[in-house]
Amino acid sequence: MTATPAPRPDTPARSARPVRRVGLVGWGAIGRVVGTALAEGHIPGAELTCVIDNRPLVDAPAPQLSFEDALAVCDLIVEAAGQTVVREWAERVLTGGADLLIASTGALVDPGLVDRLRAAGPGRVYFTGGAVGGLDLLQAVRGLGPLTSVTLTTTKLPGTLHQPWMDAGLTERLRTATGPVEVMRGTARDVPVKFPRSTNVAASVALATGDPGLVQVVVVADPAATLTRHVIEAAGEHGTYRFEVAHRPDAANPATSQVVPHAVLRSLGAVVGRAGQIL
Repeated sequence: MTATPAPRPDTPARSARPVRRVGLVGWGAIGRVVGTALAEGHIPGAELTCVIDNRPLVDAPAPQLSFEDALAVCDLIVEAAGQTVVREWAERVLTGGADLLIASTGALVDPGLVDRLRAAGPGRVYFTGGAVGGLDLLQAVRGLGPLTSVTLTTTKLPGTLHQPWMDAGLTERLRTATGPVEVMRGTARDVPVKFPRSTNVAASVALATGDPGLVQVVVVADPAATLTRHVIEAAGEHGTYRFEVAHRPDAANPATSQVVPHAVLRSLGAVVGRAGQIL
C-alpha cells in the first residue's frame, strides 16, 4: 500500500468552497430546467434554496418565497423571469449583498440601469450569453481596438415575434406571411425593448462589444423557421468575425431556445467555481 504524503507544514490546507444558496426567479421554460438541475445536485457548490414567482406553485422542488424573504436567506439570485424583474429588483439584490446572474440581458441596454448596477454592491452581477456564442471573442478583440461594425440578424417564427405595439398592417403581414418578413431594424439599444422576450441575444452581443448603439439588429419572421437562427457579423481594423447558431425553439415557450437554460446552468457552474470552468 502506498502511503499518502502528509501536507507540508508551511502549506495551508485548501478549504472547501462554501455552498451558494440560490434563489431562482421564475418557474417557466427556463426556470424549470435550471431549478430541477439544481435540486438534483447537478451544479456542485450550489443548492436551490427557494423559488420566486408571482404565481402559486405546486411542483417547485424548493420553498416558494417572496423576493424580500429570498434576499434574507440567499447569497445568489438567478433571474429567469424577464426584463421587468431585472429593472425592478437587480439593484436591490446587489445592495443587499447577494450576487445576481441575469438571463434577461435585454434589460441591460438601459444605460441608466447599467450605471446604477455598476455603482451598487457589495453583490456582483453576471450575465449569461444565452442562445448565442462568440461573445468571449468579441470581448477579447476589443483589446485590439474598437469594432467598426456589428450586425445581428435574428430569424424566428412569426408567432413568437408579435407584440402589442404592432399596427394592424404589420400584424397582418406576420399572420399571413409565406416567406421571410423583416419585422424591425434598429440598434441593440432599441430592439430588446420592443421584443422583451425574444431578443435578449441582441443585448448580449451589445454587452460583449461594449456599445449598444454600434450593434445593428435585424429581426426577421419566417413561417418556415423550424430553427431559431442568430447570425453575428463584426469587423474592425484587426479582423472580421462571423458566428451563426441555429437552435430548436423550446416546446413550452417558442420565444426562447431549448439551449438557454443550459447556458444559464453553465454560467452558474462558472460563478460558483466548478472545477475546470472559465468565465
